[in-house]
Amino acid sequence: MIPVVDLARRGLHQREAFLVAVERVLAGGQVLLGPELRGFEEEFAAWTGHAHCVAVASGATAIQLALHAVGVGPGDEVIVPAHTAVPTASAVCALGAVPVPADVDPDTATLDPVSARAARSERTRAVVPVHLYGHPSELPDLGVPIVEDAAQAHGALTPGSGSAAVAYSFYPTKNLGGIGDGGAVVTEDATMAERLRRLRVHGMAEQYVHTEISQNFRMSEIEAAWLRLSLGELEAGNARRRTVAERYKAAAPGLRWHPDHPRHVRHLCVVRVADRERFRAELGRAGIGTGVHYPLAITQQPAYRHFARVPCPQAEAWAAECVSLPCFPELTDDEVDAVSTVLAEVADHAWAR
Repeated sequence: MIPVVDLARRGLHQREAFLVAVERVLAGGQVLLGPELRGFEEEFAAWTGHAHCVAVASGATAIQLALHAVGVGPGDEVIVPAHTAVPTASAVCALGAVPVPADVDPDTATLDPVSARAARSERTRAVVPVHLYGHPSELPDLGVPIVEDAAQAHGALTPGSGSAAVAYSFYPTKNLGGIGDGGAVVTEDATMAERLRRLRVHGMAEQYVHTEISQNFRMSEIEAAWLRLSLGELEAGNARRRTVAERYKAAAPGLRWHPDHPRHVRHLCVVRVADRERFRAELGRAGIGTGVHYPLAITQQPAYRHFARVPCPQAEAWAAECVSLPCFPELTDDEVDAVSTVLAEVADHAWAR
């Protein structure tokens, strides 16, 4: 079976260098908030083109703390796209705030600014556009702070967007994936960065002096050491992902592909199909793994559908038809050819379009 992603291949590739890094951490005796974390923050800030990076425990944590830092609190509303991973919305709920789903663009599956404006109310305090699948999202001007969810978009963005902060995830399958959970907030705002550093350590301003109420959202030194190794290969990995996606599209141009963009980093290579189950079954019989990101819109999730305020038909249509194909840097050319051949064969069927 050709998998959608294979973390073992990445692990084997990085194994020797990582063991050296682990020995360095153990010899230094500092496993939290030490030189590996500081080094990664400096390097990732420079790589994204931002002045500050604050590394935290997860991508959801990054969104939560960034929203906290821009003033979102209990009872406030935050607009999110209806087609996204649930952590985009759960991060809002973690603050006691209310996620308000808005519909997505029918082509890109990213936040539709018109729907976002329709969902805005006097209680709206922020908006979280999601750069879904690695495709940059339009940032709506709603007169409230913007926190960008770039969990799937490492390398897709350029600084100067005007947002308050950008939140990243380093979940193992991401373009820059860790060996456990991890995340980061990048920002131009020094005051925000200083506050985020307090919020990730129980609101502590100095040893055992807590000026805000918060929890533990730290990243370990070992996770940071792994990310420093992986960051050096991120550009090449993104380029390989683009090449894989381009070869699939060339083999089956009649399928409904997630659209191109000059900075698309193809975290996921996604196609929309009329009969998803038959499409996946056909590929599975040929030894090709597939995934679904995501099978339910936020407006359809049992725990979140009561937050719906405006209709989200485009998000629900995407959720019904999206399929993710194998797309990761370690795929071999033979595997890419095998997937391309099967895609070309099924593309002629009406149920695949």
